[in-house]
Amino acid sequence: MVKVAVCGAAGRMGQRIIVAITEAEGIELSGALERPGHPLVGQDAGLLAGCGELKVKISDDINAVVEGCDVLIDFTTPKVSLKNLEVCALKKKSIVIGSTGFTPEERALAAELAKEIPAVLAPNMSVGVNVCFKVLKDVAKTLGDDFDVEIVELHHNKKKDSPSGTAVRMGEVVAEALGRDYNKVANYHREGICGERTKEEIGMQTVRGGDIIGEHTVYFIGMGERIEISHRAMTRDMFSRGSVRAAKWIVSQKPGIYDMQDVLGLK
Repeated sequence: MVKVAVCGAAGRMGQRIIVAITEAEGIELSGALERPGHPLVGQDAGLLAGCGELKVKISDDINAVVEGCDVLIDFTTPKVSLKNLEVCALKKKSIVIGSTGFTPEERALAAELAKEIPAVLAPNMSVGVNVCFKVLKDVAKTLGDDFDVEIVELHHNKKKDSPSGTAVRMGEVVAEALGRDYNKVANYHREGICGERTKEEIGMQTVRGGDIIGEHTVYFIGMGERIEISHRAMTRDMFSRGSVRAAKWIVSQKPGIYDMQDVLGLK
């Protein structure tokens, strides 16, 4: 039985992960973590998530929570995730990170810390989105430089990072397939007299509003034709189920950074 702890257990995503854990086989909730001073510390994590009493109280002690688990699932922020990754590395525990908005420097630090433990770091743990990553790579290679690439993502008005980690990963996949450096060709802003679109750039457009869980569309635009590859999330449960799948997989892997492509065997 794989013992899993959840960071951000009182949040919307954390609660759905806890529910997913109770619905899965071969895995159980061993700990629930929140920030120090959170008003729900001490509450039963299962009752809060709506899946019944689990006799696992929400704690603000990261060391105690990690000590009692095999793997920590973390959907918080890059800074919090890196601190949790450091603790997991010290205690030789696996970790699954679904936080988004990492800078290149933060990713490099995560990779360094993960030399000690196996870690999944993925901007989107949906099976469907990860199939899209694979499809995008194949489509971009086939179309080559004859099609312009634009990416549009939509999320709820509470999302803090922009563009989304999923949109960035889509851009990276396409850029890599086309032999480009994403950090040099991504175009996040067009305003005024900005000149003609360059052939190499990948446009990144962001929409925020209401309660949109997440929508991503990659446009391959040629002369007289257009291909659109879209993914729309109707519920957060696909992310929580993906994280549980990743948690069950990662505990038997060697130290290093993995993503959902590894988990799903898509590489």
